[in-house]
Amino acid sequence: MGHSQDTKNNQQDNEIHAKRWAIVSLASIPLIMTLGNSMLIPVLPMMEEEMGISKLQSSYIITVYSIVAIFLIPIAGYLSDRFGRKVIIVPSLLISGLGGLISGYAAWKMENAYIYVLVGRILQGVGVSGTAPIVLPLVGDMFRREKDVSTTLGLVETSNTFGKVLSPILGSILAGFIWFLPFLSIPVFCLISALLVLFLVKKPKNDKKGPPFPVFWKNTKETFHKHGKWLLGVFAIGAILMFVLFGILFYLSSILEDTYNFKGIQKGLYLAGPLAALCLASYITGKVIKDNLSKMKWITFFGIILSAGSVLAVRFSEQFVYLLIVFLICGIGIGVGLPCLDSLITESISKSVRGTITCIYSSARYMGVAAGPPIAAMLMNRGVTWLVITFMTCAILAGILALVTIKPQSADKKQPSTTLFSKQ
Repeated sequence: MGHSQDTKNNQQDNEIHAKRWAIVSLASIPLIMTLGNSMLIPVLPMMEEEMGISKLQSSYIITVYSIVAIFLIPIAGYLSDRFGRKVIIVPSLLISGLGGLISGYAAWKMENAYIYVLVGRILQGVGVSGTAPIVLPLVGDMFRREKDVSTTLGLVETSNTFGKVLSPILGSILAGFIWFLPFLSIPVFCLISALLVLFLVKKPKNDKKGPPFPVFWKNTKETFHKHGKWLLGVFAIGAILMFVLFGILFYLSSILEDTYNFKGIQKGLYLAGPLAALCLASYITGKVIKDNLSKMKWITFFGIILSAGSVLAVRFSEQFVYLLIVFLICGIGIGVGLPCLDSLITESISKSVRGTITCIYSSARYMGVAAGPPIAAMLMNRGVTWLVITFMTCAILAGILALVTIKPQSADKKQPSTTLFSKQ
């Protein structure tokens, strides 16, 4: 009996090692999807000049991608619950690659390319809807132990953040050769990721076809009836953290260029600093939290408070080294919270609706991404004090939500691990 138990434990301990290439394949998806959007940001001024468009028009190249994703992600989540994760992920990667190809070809060959560039970006938004958000529930399906799920989700969140770190640098380098090369790199990246997923990610055992829509809708309503309070809290926290992150990054980008005259790759390297801190914090947190939902709550709360304090500190100086340190700390605060939020949802929701719930969460995060930069720009016109007050207030609100809506139960003899509620 003891020998069979030891064998079982060894098999579980080796599960992450055995699936390491599947994990690499899945981690490539958020990395590539992030690159496909964020690496265009430092290139926008060049695009304005080459295509003869205004700043407002160039901002639509980023905005249409996020808006399409916000609305289509929940639909992709349902389809992944119904028909399987890989069935949605692989075609979506190819659609995203096709969108990049259309944008790149239009920029290369067409005289009035702008409208076709937007069409390509819309297709990319369709593609991203069925890729990165579906990774979260697929990780939940792959492993038997919740601490393995948390560890892997930490790696996925780290990959997502690493994409943000790499994006401004890679975008600047590629555009330095040919200004539309970032568009044409997207189909190459997407094809590589699609092949990795197709051949290295195996369908989870006992994976059954999801329920038809009426049953699915009933299950989803029951999930929100049972878990609605904390789920809505986690959705709001995720949106706020992305809102603060991208708003503050927009402010830092403006300061680097307008005050310190950093441009191109040099600017990209400085912008990568806070994101690198976020990336490292996400990786370490994924290792630390394991399956302890109480720990997830408190790490999230204190990370949010740390980021709120960092935003407040922005008000006291615009000295370069000081700001860089402040933003590094802010990145750490946000970085420790994100893998916790991923794990709270993925480990606690029934598999039959897991794809949809995690995709609604991803949509909420995209709302924060889309809203952060334009609101930061408007607030900066009124002065840095307004920016600090707004973003700090939002961060404090997220901290309160974490404190009030996420309520782990105390462990007892029948329940050996601390849980938020009954795990599915």
